[in-house]
Amino acid sequence: MASDPSWDKKLSRQEIDTLTSAFAGQLRNVTDARLTAEGYLSLLARASPPSAAEYWDDILLVVTELAANSVQYAPGPFELQMRRTYDGVHVTVRDSSTTPPAPRPFHPKEGGGGIGWHLIHTLCDQVSVVVRPDGKDVHAFLPW
Repeated sequence: MASDPSWDKKLSRQEIDTLTSAFAGQLRNVTDARLTAEGYLSLLARASPPSAAEYWDDILLVVTELAANSVQYAPGPFELQMRRTYDGVHVTVRDSSTTPPAPRPFHPKEGGGGIGWHLIHTLCDQVSVVVRPDGKDVHAFLPW
């Protein structure tokens, strides 16, 4: 069986520059966002593999946490944007809530929760929130 030579081809930066995907804001969209991010990382890895294996998982975890927070705290649609930076990946989740995320105490005996925002700050090089009149953008910069 002949192999497809295009699979081995390195992709240019332009071919993987930016991913933007919109979601309805339903619970199942958390998984959809993670799968979308995984597809983007697959393309990115073909052009430039991560410098450490755990960076792949870190990015997927941050996307999952941001999408889950959007579904839980910002009713309505959300948008995921990912783009390659000089030394990492910039993840942005845009949602309909004007309330910035805030850390909550972690109480495992009371059903858990409260660890996601702390986790995001631990895994990311930089995190920022930009509030807009119609919602907010959460920006996360991660190494690649």
